[in-house]
Amino acid sequence: MDLAGSDEKAGEGGRLADNVAYFGRALRAAGLPVGPAHVVDAVNALMATGIGSRDDLYWVLQSVFIKRRDHRAVFDEVFDLFWQSRGLVEKMISILSPVANPTKVEKQKAGAARAAEALMKQREQAKEMPEPDMEVDARFTVSGKEILQSKDFEQMTVAELDQARHAISQLMMPKDLIQTRRFTPSQTGKRFDMRRTVRTMMRSGGDLVLPQYRAETPAHPPIVALCDISGSVGQYTRIFLHFLHMLHLRGRKVHSFVFGTRLTNITRQLQTKDPDEALDACSSAVEDWSGGTRIATALRVFNRDWSRRVLGQKPTILLFTDGLERDTEEDLSIEMDRLHRSCRQLVWLNPLLRFDGFEARAQGIRLMLPHVDAFKPIHSLNSMADLCEALSGETAARSDPRVWLSPPASRSGSEGGTHVAV
Repeated sequence: MDLAGSDEKAGEGGRLADNVAYFGRALRAAGLPVGPAHVVDAVNALMATGIGSRDDLYWVLQSVFIKRRDHRAVFDEVFDLFWQSRGLVEKMISILSPVANPTKVEKQKAGAARAAEALMKQREQAKEMPEPDMEVDARFTVSGKEILQSKDFEQMTVAELDQARHAISQLMMPKDLIQTRRFTPSQTGKRFDMRRTVRTMMRSGGDLVLPQYRAETPAHPPIVALCDISGSVGQYTRIFLHFLHMLHLRGRKVHSFVFGTRLTNITRQLQTKDPDEALDACSSAVEDWSGGTRIATALRVFNRDWSRRVLGQKPTILLFTDGLERDTEEDLSIEMDRLHRSCRQLVWLNPLLRFDGFEARAQGIRLMLPHVDAFKPIHSLNSMADLCEALSGETAARSDPRVWLSPPASRSGSEGGTHVAV
């Protein structure tokens, strides 16, 4: 195909660059890492190779926009949906061809002129109409940021979820430093360091004795997260995994597990720097995502196979589940009691607390509540900020989770009732 003069024709109509730009935006909205540089490369590639058929267009765009194998399925879906317009590919082929049909070009220009004229008339009519007087009372309004902070994750749009993930990465870390048995050199320490003192004395030949000291090293306690991935809490689980990924990036020692019908360790997958790649790795490693729930079986496997490996330093356990156990058996209470005795504190994060009328009626919830130290919601950005404060120990008084086992009337005046309003 002779491409002489194709650059000029494509520039006059502007349709080739516009369509490729719109296609790149569609790929980016679908989750592919597409930027302006990729669009420019795609336009240059089409101008250099030319397109004689739909397959030529497909392979040229695929060679530019696809960088990973797992992006191919998304690209194919977007390509089929975007280029399904009848005659759109043929129009682009005519743009790149050396001879264009002047009759079609004139018709297209005439149609564009008529459309522009109609739009101008509509704009002039809209200007002539008087604008109604409106008074807005902003006394009880809130900003978009405040709405996003309190909005339920399940009710957020895709754009709002992206903003929520960015807000999670900016959360303040919990100030839960504890004293450890490790010591570091210190000028104001209270313990005398004999070894460092002798080494310092030997450097001066024994003429000068400078006492050296050491002090205890504070550190953050480890965090062990057990996340439910059943279908009832799927959206909340993905957001909570972003929170755990943020803790990994901040240098916290976090061991992460997910469970549905089986227990899976995803600690290594969450150590990937990119959050999207980390969640993709987690999804690939888990076989029972959005399935059923067997909490007692998962806790039994964790206590048997993993408790001695990850609970040796008395960590804080974050148990993320709605408590809706399929097999309501007494073993759930036994496994919860063993888990509670092996950690510093056990915090139960339940998305069901987002409902104002929540009551602990399910058998699984009633068996688990007596063995937790805190019972908190996890459905919004505000609830995640409250979780950081709870881990920091900055809350004035922690309510007893067993209050939820009593009837609503008896706990209305207690501190546990404040959780319902969250």
